[in-house]
Amino acid sequence: MCGIIGILGQKNVASALVDALKRLEYRGYDSAGIATLYNGEINRLRAPGKLRNLENKLADCELSGTLGIGHTRWATHGIPNEANAHPHMTDQLCLVHNGIIENFHVLREQLVSKGVTFESDTDTEVIAHLIAQELIIHKDPAEAVRHVLQKLDGAFAIAILFVGYDDLMIAARQGSPLAIGHGDEEMYVGSDAIALSPFTDKITYLEDGDWAVISRQSLTIYDKNGQSVKRNTKKSDVISYHVDKGNHRHFMSKEIHEQPEVVGHTLAHYIDFANNEIRVPDIPVDWQRLDRMVISACGTAYYAGLVAKYWFEQIAKISVDIDVASEFRYREAPLKPKGLSLFISQSGETADTLASLRYCKENSQHILSIVNVSESSIARESDTVLPTLAGPEIGVASTKAFTCQLTVLACLALSMAKLKGVLDRDQEIDMVKALVELPRLMSSILNNEHEYESLSQELSKARDVLYLGRGINFPLAMEGALKLKEISYIHAEGYPAGELKHGPIALIDENVPIIFVAPKDNLFDKTISNMQEVAARGGKIILLTDAKPDDINCELMARIGLPTAQSLINPILYAIPIQLLAYYTAVFMGTDVDQPRNLAKSVTVE
Repeated sequence: MCGIIGILGQKNVASALVDALKRLEYRGYDSAGIATLYNGEINRLRAPGKLRNLENKLADCELSGTLGIGHTRWATHGIPNEANAHPHMTDQLCLVHNGIIENFHVLREQLVSKGVTFESDTDTEVIAHLIAQELIIHKDPAEAVRHVLQKLDGAFAIAILFVGYDDLMIAARQGSPLAIGHGDEEMYVGSDAIALSPFTDKITYLEDGDWAVISRQSLTIYDKNGQSVKRNTKKSDVISYHVDKGNHRHFMSKEIHEQPEVVGHTLAHYIDFANNEIRVPDIPVDWQRLDRMVISACGTAYYAGLVAKYWFEQIAKISVDIDVASEFRYREAPLKPKGLSLFISQSGETADTLASLRYCKENSQHILSIVNVSESSIARESDTVLPTLAGPEIGVASTKAFTCQLTVLACLALSMAKLKGVLDRDQEIDMVKALVELPRLMSSILNNEHEYESLSQELSKARDVLYLGRGINFPLAMEGALKLKEISYIHAEGYPAGELKHGPIALIDENVPIIFVAPKDNLFDKTISNMQEVAARGGKIILLTDAKPDDINCELMARIGLPTAQSLINPILYAIPIQLLAYYTAVFMGTDVDQPRNLAKSVTVE
């Protein structure tokens, strides 16, 4: 959530700041702003809503200056309006901030008691006034910032300009990610490498507690104790790109259609196609003694972990404890030393997942992560990283990242089973061949996209939708419900089909669509029994299945036929129809598909 960009350049930076913010739109935001320093003075433009509102203001107002900062805000303190938009200013400085200052109420009251007047409802303005107060005492900006950072509790990333200092920016990080980019007599600050990719591929990542004094030709980093430290500068593998929907109406549509390709790329990373063999990197644990592992994630990544729980337990014979990260981090679960803990995150910056990782690390676990951003905080703090190779995902509702996560998890389950000696060579060949078929089968589903468009028109009339599945299809039911509710705003719930009679059946009438995720597997007949219970009560049944019409002995609203495949890969295939149903329903309802209200792509605060 939120995005930061800062440029110490040689030319006017206003347009470059806005362009960089466009590359951060995927993180989610509800207002935006930029500020530049010109002739020693700070000038600022802010606007609620989309970046085009800020661009329109900039077109009517020349904003000069070769030093500047910009921000896209996702509201935490205060409603989305111009007053609460960043950057925030005092007479001496201007700053942008990601994160949440947990003790801001106490700090604000102290400032008010000293006669400070606030113009916004944000926690960020507190930081600006605290630094202004310290500047009165210490004069030196770096010394003022150092004293203020010691007063702040919470997660934050900050970039600051100072009146009268045309070759200075100060940045700080605690919890929220922040990177420094190195150019030719230019320097940059950004929330991630994507924001910096058009300017440079030389990146220094600040670590927790770090703060940096930056000029066009120098970078000095201090740790939380104020000691000067060296941090590695890396060559970023993020390719500079301009966000482009291609021939698609929305990024979500484009990313749904990219899935055969990116899943293919991911498979190529983990499979030796010539020998039908899994080749997951070595994970240094004692596989013969390992009988239990921990998985933690948030949102869609959590549902990927739930699917993987079935794979790990059924194929690799390893018991799995899985929690949403926001619960796990406070559960204080006892962990056996030298155990294995797995964390899944698209961005690699998810705050609760990162906190759970650190808890496990403190408890002597081997940290394994599956991330889509190889330079992210979670990746850097893990012992072993398995990349998903989905490429940048712009739509807030995860699609290709989810199927790539599932692909990596399936490969990991097979690798674990081999290492534990519970998967023989013939079984490995059979399952690898099934995985290799994924891109072709995914493409065949996408070729019948028109089925979902007409069906979604009916779905858009519903107020409530139930998704039901059994076994490994239950997490797919929850993911389908999540997709529908987050982009169409229709209330939806995912349940295990066997729980139908334990509550959800009370909701069923002729106005409630029920979507069954039901490949013809060993639980299919039981799922058919649940469908008949729904049909008897007038429910509108939409069935996602590879079963033939003759196998289904009840009345349906619609049957979406899917290709028959090895059971291992069904969860990956069935992700596509639930994405398409949600997408077309949202399109028909006219919602903001790529940036749904109140949501952010990367949740970097608790």
